[in-house]
Amino acid sequence: MTMQVAVIIPAAGSGTRFNDAAVTLGGKSKIEQDLAGKPVFLRAIEIFLHNPRVAQIILAVNPGEISDFQVRWGDKLAFHNVKIVPGGKKERWETVLKALETVTDDCTHVAVHDAARPLASAALVNRMFDAAARVDAVIPAVPVTATLKKVTTDDEAAGTQPADPLDAIFGNAGKPDMSPARVLETIDRRDFVEVQTPQVFAVDLLRRAYANLANAAETTLITDDAMLVEQLGETVWVVDGESTNVKITRPDDMKTAEALATVTEHEKSAGLGAKRLFADNDD
Repeated sequence: MTMQVAVIIPAAGSGTRFNDAAVTLGGKSKIEQDLAGKPVFLRAIEIFLHNPRVAQIILAVNPGEISDFQVRWGDKLAFHNVKIVPGGKKERWETVLKALETVTDDCTHVAVHDAARPLASAALVNRMFDAAARVDAVIPAVPVTATLKKVTTDDEAAGTQPADPLDAIFGNAGKPDMSPARVLETIDRRDFVEVQTPQVFAVDLLRRAYANLANAAETTLITDDAMLVEQLGETVWVVDGESTNVKITRPDDMKTAEALATVTEHEKSAGLGAKRLFADNDD
């Protein structure tokens, strides 16, 4: 059977960490922020638009804002055959579940990709699809390069920190919001990877995984779809991800994404210019 992929892009999150840290957003949500001339969510969609194995793209947005979102973006997304559906009100898995209900029967696989990851490459998507043609659950990941330490928050630790005399004048302005913690141990990072999206699953497997939600230990701890598949006892395979496949969580992430997107746009322009030059020469 020919692979037919439904792409689910959850975009219903409130972006609390981004909004809390941002000085100004111009009234825009995180996914609607401009990234090198295009909104973040549209760049995430464009990753899949011209892939021949993609049969359906579903964008799941905040149910309380879907009408306004339709007014702003409905025509453009309809032109690209992107289906806008209401997501969940609180948890990410609720959004994916609602979108999963709209996947058409002809789809053999589902790819779930974060709207806040606008820089995944076409090469990564094809690598994921190729792997998914052989196994039922596959996720991209990169090696952990930072030193990992296990810590515990300790109320008494706050009293052991040296006092900052400037606190009496400025309070905590400009300081990172991090509770005092004690290091318990340093973790061997060799067996750990940092997981990304798109995550690709056989559609029947992902539906079984979501049907098993009632048996999940704690649904608030579900941070990706692979976790639900793991809880079924099914194998999840890992494929090489990309260091440039960044997730926009805080305003500083936008600066990194903007730099990467700008480089990508310049490379595309240079490539297009080269094609035109050779075409002219052929004439």
